[in-house]
Amino acid sequence: QVQLVESGGGLVQAGGSLRLSCAASGRAFSDYGMGWFRQAPGKERQFVAAISRSGAVINYADSVKGRFTISRDNAKNTVYLQMNSLKPEDTAVYYCGAASGPLPTLYYVNYWGQGTQVTISS
Repeated sequence: QVQLVESGGGLVQAGGSLRLSCAASGRAFSDYGMGWFRQAPGKERQFVAAISRSGAVINYADSVKGRFTISRDNAKNTVYLQMNSLKPEDTAVYYCGAASGPLPTLYYVNYWGQGTQVTISS
C-alpha cells in the first residue's frame, strides 16, 4: 500500500508559477513510476506528466511541454511538479499517481492522492 499526499496548490495570476509536491509513504517509493494528472470542472481527468522510477524517463502532455517540469527525490519519497507560465486553462485539481511499472498513464495507476486545487486567474 502507498499513501500519497499532494500539496502546493493555490491561486495565482496568469504567468505565475507554482510548485506541487506529492509525498509518498508506505512501500518503497523507488519501486513506482510517478505521474501528475489534472481534472478541470466538468471535464475528464487528463495526463500531465510522468517520471520513471529512476527519473531517467520523463513524459509530458503537449499542453504543458516547456512550461512544467516533473522531478523526484527518492531519498525524500517525493515527486514534484514545477509549473511556470501558468494559464487560466491550467486551472484544475491536480492529482499524483503511482504505478508499479516504468511510467503511469491515465489508465495505469495503482494509487492516487487526494488532489490539490490549482486556480489561475486571468
